[in-house]
Amino acid sequence: MPTPSVSADNPASTPASPAERIAAILCGLLPPGAELAVCWRDWALGGGSAATPGAPAALRRRADQALADAAEHDDPDLSVHAWDNADGNARMALAVAGAHARPAEHEAAWLALARTLVETTLDASRAQARIVSLEKSKRLQQALYEIADLAGADLEMPEMLRRIHAVVNSLMYAENCYIVLYDDQRRTVRFLYFADQRDPYVAEPEREFGEEEMANSMTFALLRHGQPLRGPSAVIRQKLGMIRDPSHGPDSLDWLGVPMRRDDRVCGAIVVQSYDTPASYADEDRALLGYVAQHILTALDRKHAHVELEHRVAVRTHELQRANRELQAEIMERKRAEKLQRALFRITELAITSDTLERFYADVHVVVDELIDARNFYIALVSDDGEQLSFPYSIDERDPMRKSRRMTNGLTEYVIATGRPLLADRPVIAQLAEQGKLQQHGPPAYSWLGVPLFRGEDVVGTVVQSYTEEVKFTSHDQNLLTFVAHHIGNGLDRQRTHERLRSAHAELERRVDERTRELAEANHQLRAQIGERLRAEQQLTYQATHDALTGLPNRPHLLDRLSAAIERARHGDGQAFAVLFLDLDRFKLVNDSMGHAAGDELLVEVARRITMSVREDDVVSRLGGDEFALLVEYTDGVENVRDFAQRLLAVLGRPMWVAGRELFPSASLGIAVWHPRYRNGEELLRDADAAMYRAKEQGRDRCAMFDEAMREAAMQSLDLEADLRRAINHRDFLPFYQPIRRMDDGRVIGHEALLRWQHERRGLLLPAEFIGLGEDSGLIEQVDWLLYEQVVRQIARGVDGYISVNVSPRHFRSPDFGDRLLAMFEAHGADPARLRLEITEVALLDDAPRTLRILRTLRQHGILAQLDDFGTGFSALSYLHRFPISVLKIDRSFVSGLGAEARPESLALVRAILALAGTLGIETIAEGVETEEQRSALIELGCHLGQGYLLGRPMASLEQVGVADTVQAG
Repeated sequence: MPTPSVSADNPASTPASPAERIAAILCGLLPPGAELAVCWRDWALGGGSAATPGAPAALRRRADQALADAAEHDDPDLSVHAWDNADGNARMALAVAGAHARPAEHEAAWLALARTLVETTLDASRAQARIVSLEKSKRLQQALYEIADLAGADLEMPEMLRRIHAVVNSLMYAENCYIVLYDDQRRTVRFLYFADQRDPYVAEPEREFGEEEMANSMTFALLRHGQPLRGPSAVIRQKLGMIRDPSHGPDSLDWLGVPMRRDDRVCGAIVVQSYDTPASYADEDRALLGYVAQHILTALDRKHAHVELEHRVAVRTHELQRANRELQAEIMERKRAEKLQRALFRITELAITSDTLERFYADVHVVVDELIDARNFYIALVSDDGEQLSFPYSIDERDPMRKSRRMTNGLTEYVIATGRPLLADRPVIAQLAEQGKLQQHGPPAYSWLGVPLFRGEDVVGTVVQSYTEEVKFTSHDQNLLTFVAHHIGNGLDRQRTHERLRSAHAELERRVDERTRELAEANHQLRAQIGERLRAEQQLTYQATHDALTGLPNRPHLLDRLSAAIERARHGDGQAFAVLFLDLDRFKLVNDSMGHAAGDELLVEVARRITMSVREDDVVSRLGGDEFALLVEYTDGVENVRDFAQRLLAVLGRPMWVAGRELFPSASLGIAVWHPRYRNGEELLRDADAAMYRAKEQGRDRCAMFDEAMREAAMQSLDLEADLRRAINHRDFLPFYQPIRRMDDGRVIGHEALLRWQHERRGLLLPAEFIGLGEDSGLIEQVDWLLYEQVVRQIARGVDGYISVNVSPRHFRSPDFGDRLLAMFEAHGADPARLRLEITEVALLDDAPRTLRILRTLRQHGILAQLDDFGTGFSALSYLHRFPISVLKIDRSFVSGLGAEARPESLALVRAILALAGTLGIETIAEGVETEEQRSALIELGCHLGQGYLLGRPMASLEQVGVADTVQAG
């Protein structure tokens, strides 16, 4: 709200502003000659004042002082009033002079009217100012919306900037405007937009201007200054210490430039200027232009991002188009491959289904014609004596009757003679003819393709040719026809075989007719033999349910009887019964020493003694080998069965004469008593067998009853197997490394990786607690592979010497064991020469040819084999000679017999093993070296390598082994 004053030139009757009208109205209510001044301070409008014409300046000052000081005064002719409005956001004051004493009620009414009139006028001015401000905000907001819309519109950059200029021009005077982008790294600018009434320069957005080109440019000064600049051009240059350069355009009376910032970096500017009107721009315009500048930068960034996105979309579209072309090519290639595969299947099918060779040739022609242009196609065959060339099938548009001929030097003979395909056009054929290698028979072809057909060891040919330029065969056609020709040759072989089979079938049918007549004559003889056959069938049935040697019932017969006994026992109408499982002790010794005939004689006598010892209703069965099973009923309790078993063992233990020798046989016997938990006879036999093995473990020649303890042991075995499977899934197995040293100086040459199981409940388990179960269940292979993987990783990380691992014989039954092991080394980037395999003699004897192949393959890659526990198995010297064994490991049982209380047999065996290894050039390692006496004895015998607790205990990691070595050395 302005600060007017009423003067003689501007009479009160026609005030120029609302404030002056207030002063005139209030003065009109005062006595003649009175003077009045009004002042105010408003939070929105600022300060202001008004006075009646002719009022002294002192009166205005007194009213202005009352705004801040309401102190009393002693001038009786002066009346001063000051007050705040109800909202507390404005303070007003009145100073009246020359108003003589009035009635109090008149003065109070006049003062109330004055307050109301001043406050109402200020409220109206405040509302008008707010309206103006809102209008400006509305215009600014609309401008920003338009700028944002322009940034997202599909417009070219010059058109977008032109429209932005129009928007800015609607907010302030901006007829002359330009926009630049600044690269602070290269210190260059680009004029994206330039519009000026006096400067004819046309913007070139792609052109860059360096700082040296525009040394005295106000644009570069603005960008370097980094803050808005406003004022006449001359003033700004003087402020910045610049020299005027007319080449940068004419001077302006008012110049306003605002930098555009991205984070803390100046990246451009927008400039407006006026050549006609000074002071065209205020601080409000500077703030407004700065606000708009950032939106313009955002619009430019968005436009640049849009352009970049379009570029990326175009690049990606190009890549997708290229990928699509490659995919289409791959699809076409696959379609060609599928078409070829169908053709090959069709040829194979034709070789079986075609009735005659002629039909086969015609069908093959149709298949080939689907792959390449084969309108002219023939097949040539060489006679058995190699003198004639015949054409069993020929379709040709120029040579309809292709006659047989003697073998010459034609194109077909050239292919047959060389055994290689020939793709030739007329110039190539002419060149070969000039060289005397061939001559063409029949009409000359424009393009000729012939490939050999191999029928066994004979070479025949198939040819396609073209007489027109429209059809020209390529190397692809040659490869295709060559590939198909192989299957055609196989088809010819099959067809020839079928021809021979058809001839053979005809001959067979003739013979069948003759044989039918003979059979008719012999039919009546067969009827006579039917009775004898029935008797033979009965005999066979008996043999199928009884043992041929002893005449006892066999296993199927026993299981049938057990099923019947179980069924009776379940229904409560049968007696209690038990199954006895009997196995002769050391029966194999009889077979090996006295022969199988003596063994059979022993089995017959044992069967007779068992049969003589049981009751009539009991069942005695021979299960195979030296195993017998008995089904016996009892009434007086389980002890009755145990007593019977003891008596039976006593009867079997009596001496007998077999093959001229007196034998004292013995047996181990297991008993399983019927219980409702048994569902079939196999379970009873299983538990009786388990009890029999318990008897053998207890010393043989005794019986054992299957009880809950055995069942619990079996369940524990099942639980352990389940734990073993879970441990494989959780990878709970780890290697413990035991050093292998030179026993004279203690130097480590390698380590043996010993398997350990970190059980979730029982802690660390040694192999003896689960290896047997792993071998029986087949899970040991999976456990071994977990160990091998950790060892290979350790080798990849680095190891001194080598690491040896134990290999179960089961691995050598897998033909891919070696390839899988080598693939593991390749996957981890480890050296296979750092690994050695420890195998037992059982692995060599199980499948010797396969084991030999695997070991040779691994040896070619540096993996050597060590024979573990040497001397405890078969120890066949031929296997040491045949197999690539690099090391023999002397078993700990022999090493334990050395030292202070040396056993002569151990000493002799170790000396013999060392002599044998030395002769074969094989190293030796002593296992189980635990005392200084053993080490000294081994060194004296010539064994220099060993492992055992004396030389180092197994550790969980090679680092721990190294620490232990340091402690031992200390």
